[in-house]
Amino acid sequence: MSVDPNARARDLPPGGPNGQPPGGAAVYLVPVLVGAAVAVVLGVYGALHEPAGTAFNLAGFSSTGAVKSWLATAAFACGLGQLVSALAMYGRLPGVRPASWTPALHRWSGRVAFLLAVPVAVHCLYALGYQTQSARAAWHSLLGCFFFGAFSTKMLLLRVERLPGWLLPVAGGLVFAALTVLWLTSALWFFRTFGVTT
Repeated sequence: MSVDPNARARDLPPGGPNGQPPGGAAVYLVPVLVGAAVAVVLGVYGALHEPAGTAFNLAGFSSTGAVKSWLATAAFACGLGQLVSALAMYGRLPGVRPASWTPALHRWSGRVAFLLAVPVAVHCLYALGYQTQSARAAWHSLLGCFFFGAFSTKMLLLRVERLPGWLLPVAGGLVFAALTVLWLTSALWFFRTFGVTT
């Protein structure tokens, strides 16, 4: 079963001209503005907040960096699950027919990825702040804020009726791309610098 992203839902009231949802571009603009606001607020907080140095540590881990790296790696693995399940649902994996549980896998892998990313972001913002002392740290700080803004936008767009078929895949792709670069500039960097430790 593949999902036709351009298929119209049968139980929705008629839309405006050309099948667009009532409200026009504002229906898409509001989620984007909310996501931008989330990103800006996180960036401003990170820049203005005096870094505390540490926010949490978990028993069984050698350092806060190890905790964050493993949480980020688990979130990235869930993000890969999101990518593969989305490609399957949209019929973009040749020879693969999505199972009946693929949409549930997609939703739950996204929820778990978000829940794993939140403590990492809290620590980054509270303990380290918005950093720009190196290109890696600057990209990581910028894309961390962008990730949560893009995620907020995607979640709000899910509630909009009759989205263009390309919009959710683009929003999801931006979220996944940001998560990938975040993982590369944090967890992978940590493991390459300090070794794969717990």
